[in-house]
Amino acid sequence: MSRFLERNSMTDAQDKIRLFGFNNLTKTLSFNIYDVCYACSKAEVKEYIDYIDEEYNSTRLTEILENVASIIGANILNIAKADYDPLGASVTLLISEEVPALAGVTNSESPGPTPETLVAHLDKSHLTVHTYPETHPAQGICTFRADIDVSTCGMISPLKALNYLIHSFESDIVIMDYRVRGFTRDTSGKKLFIDHEINSIQNYIDDDTKGQYQMVDINMYQENLFHTKMMLKDFDLNDYLFRVDKKDLPEKEQEKIDCLIRKEIEEIFNGKE
Repeated sequence: MSRFLERNSMTDAQDKIRLFGFNNLTKTLSFNIYDVCYACSKAEVKEYIDYIDEEYNSTRLTEILENVASIIGANILNIAKADYDPLGASVTLLISEEVPALAGVTNSESPGPTPETLVAHLDKSHLTVHTYPETHPAQGICTFRADIDVSTCGMISPLKALNYLIHSFESDIVIMDYRVRGFTRDTSGKKLFIDHEINSIQNYIDDDTKGQYQMVDINMYQENLFHTKMMLKDFDLNDYLFRVDKKDLPEKEQEKIDCLIRKEIEEIFNGKE
């Protein structure tokens, strides 16, 4: 059978690409978030890890992925989930292509919805999430990481889920990779290596969110490979302290913790110590 794809901003909005057969392109968004925290004692470190592990357990993660499926217009075929001992959780959804569940959802370079706008529906594509709670052995630094992969086959793109994913986690650092693989053909036999225009992942994130983050792009247009990383601009020590207020800490202790947290965030963002 043949399908018709909107060319988005490539051509006039009325123009369509007529394909020979179905769309063979694979579009994959790899999305990593980091949440950094400081706990003042070993007991509080354990309490934080237990808290974050429960906050993002497999049930909560399944709900997030179900909403992602709804945003990108996918039908859920199967759900597998697990909570691990001692820490972490994983969820995998097998999905198939469906008419977009939210009216007006396209692949155009514009932000997708946030959690507040949502109301679970590619052939043999998938959504996965894995969590990694982690602590420094000596310094009280706790780092929670969630890795999410959204892989779609066909006309729909995972990029519309970005706004929702960023707002679904407490994201101090966000690192994203988007890659379009393979090719499909039009009715004349011409190969199409991408079916939508994209200059940057940033174009799929709303302005309010972008204003909160320092952002860096590395894009390889000829390879249809796009990379963006984000780090929160504003820093308030109270946002990173677990079960304590900075006013209850001596000034020198505040300065020490401030330095440790900033160092942790910058090292993760830059990918080096």
